[in-house]
Amino acid sequence: MDANFWLQPSVECDSGIAQLHAEAPLDWFEEPLPDNPYLQAGPGYWCVTRHEDIATISRNPDIYSSAEGITITDTPPEFREFFSSMIAMDDPRHARLRRIVSKGFTPRMLVALEDSVQSVAAGIVDDIAERGKCDFVTDVAAALPLKIVCDLMGVPDSAYEMVFKNTNIILGVGDPEFAPEGVDFVTALLNAGAELAELMNEVAEAKKGGDGGDLTSVLVNAELEGDHLDQADLASFFVLLVVAGNETTRNAISWGLKYLTDHPDQRAIWANDFEGLAPSAIDEIVRLASPVSYMRRTVTQDTMLAGQEVSEGDKVAMFYLAANRDPAVFDDPYRFDVRRSPNPQCGFGGPGPHFCLGAHLARREITVMFRELFERLPDIAAVGEPDPLLSSFIHGVKHLEAEFTPTRSG
Repeated sequence: MDANFWLQPSVECDSGIAQLHAEAPLDWFEEPLPDNPYLQAGPGYWCVTRHEDIATISRNPDIYSSAEGITITDTPPEFREFFSSMIAMDDPRHARLRRIVSKGFTPRMLVALEDSVQSVAAGIVDDIAERGKCDFVTDVAAALPLKIVCDLMGVPDSAYEMVFKNTNIILGVGDPEFAPEGVDFVTALLNAGAELAELMNEVAEAKKGGDGGDLTSVLVNAELEGDHLDQADLASFFVLLVVAGNETTRNAISWGLKYLTDHPDQRAIWANDFEGLAPSAIDEIVRLASPVSYMRRTVTQDTMLAGQEVSEGDKVAMFYLAANRDPAVFDDPYRFDVRRSPNPQCGFGGPGPHFCLGAHLARREITVMFRELFERLPDIAAVGEPDPLLSSFIHGVKHLEAEFTPTRSG
């Protein structure tokens, strides 16, 4: 299940996942040889595809550690901490950082973002309404979450293009479209991360002593029981937020249009009761899209998982995309059903301490974007197949052409 696996047509990917479900609960795979001179293939990993087993791993961070890395390929500790922030940490460090930054995801802060999400979504549709066609990923799906994250952190609009470019590099450095020419893998990542960190440092410095309501102002001007984020922690959190917060929502919205285009009956069902079905429709989009394909954990002690002995130091890769198609949990798991209930999808990570802190905000953004599209561009549809990202970690879409009947801007 390396990066090339996800470049296959969806029916081929689904067939491969179904085969894994039909075999033993855990499969051992050799690690793919990284396509750069700075990384080496490790000893291998357990491929975990069952929903039940991923829940077990997620709920037991003392046995299944995040601190050794969240991707199958090992990276230097400095990379893990800078590019992954708290998602590549165990308690107590993880709990400390999550406790501090969770101040940005309180009900009060999220309510304050409601009007912003609606305004940004409306502006995005305004920009494309008269064209009759667009690249749905770059013009719509990517534009909303990136603007919201930048607004949340108090980042000026003038930095938007730089942030967009560098987030693409960090998560798509293995894809020729996003890999900068003339530099190696490590240098590309470091340069992208350094630019984002420098931006955050400048924003934080400007917010010190102020009374702004953005998250950066809150984090630099208030202490939580005597605790606060230092400059490195704040920069690393910003990188995580603009990368993970942007990429996950971007790809859910992108895949969502594709699913709705391919299943006009489901689109009609949702359109007839948009508000009533929005929660289940969004969960179904996230289930099938599974924007983060997998997360890795490292076993801290000899234990049993799904009847299989796993040893201290073993890597286990939780393939969320496969778990979200587990026939033991989801009836007819490859069917897109906007009324699916129950839907215990793990597209925001499994249960436990690493469940996505921004899941509520992501659901809100996806809902508002599709409401705006349904109301103002009701016949918008994907044209052709998505252009997938060459990545084993992100189930991403780089480009997706869409067409619709032109309308006047609002």
